[in-house]
Amino acid sequence: MGERCRAVPDRVPDRAIDRAIDTVLFDLDGTLVDSERSIIATLRVTFAELGLPPLTDDVARTLIGPPFARTIPPLIGADRTPEMIARYRERYATSCLDVEVYPGVDALLAQLRATGVTVAVATSKPEPAARRIIEHLGLTDAFAAIAGDDPGEFRGDKALVVADALRRLGGLAPDRVLMVGDTRHDMVGALANGVAAVGAGWGYGPVAELIAAGAIEVFATADELRAALPRLGVGGAR
Repeated sequence: MGERCRAVPDRVPDRAIDRAIDTVLFDLDGTLVDSERSIIATLRVTFAELGLPPLTDDVARTLIGPPFARTIPPLIGADRTPEMIARYRERYATSCLDVEVYPGVDALLAQLRATGVTVAVATSKPEPAARRIIEHLGLTDAFAAIAGDDPGEFRGDKALVVADALRRLGGLAPDRVLMVGDTRHDMVGALANGVAAVGAGWGYGPVAELIAAGAIEVFATADELRAALPRLGVGGAR
């Protein structure tokens, strides 16, 4: 799917990064890849198979990115959520590769690596599916770690995924890490671990929500974020 153009407000002046950043964590859906088509199609199939009320387009789109353990219970009840998530994951295993890398992401990752920045993925998607997608797109070597949800659990907190990514990277000082994500859950999960966050305005989350959740800045495109890396202190002394 094509790149989305959305008006993005100026950066919030009272939020700043005051340390050099040498590690960047990326969300997957809505940040590195556009997975809307495959996720919504799988959700619709899953809901139909379980006899659940059909999802409207607007509601279906809000389910992309945040943990299902948080977003599904208000729709179908907590008692049916584990069954729905399990069935969805079973179906999604056959459709998860129907994704596209967002414009500018390849160049963004290349610049980060060229400046010696460690890059990792922190996603609420089940880790096996995340690894399959990243391998399919030829991006495995770009990441020092890929942290996702445990297929046997339904974690509803992005903070746990961010913490897991930091642990796998050797217990980094959080003030030298930056999170890039497209939903408020990414911002909140990062901040809960002491990690600064910026918004991927090209993804699915509303820009106002990203700012309200603590984003230092929201970028309309991956190219805009790449151009801002020196100003954000990513890969250089501060």
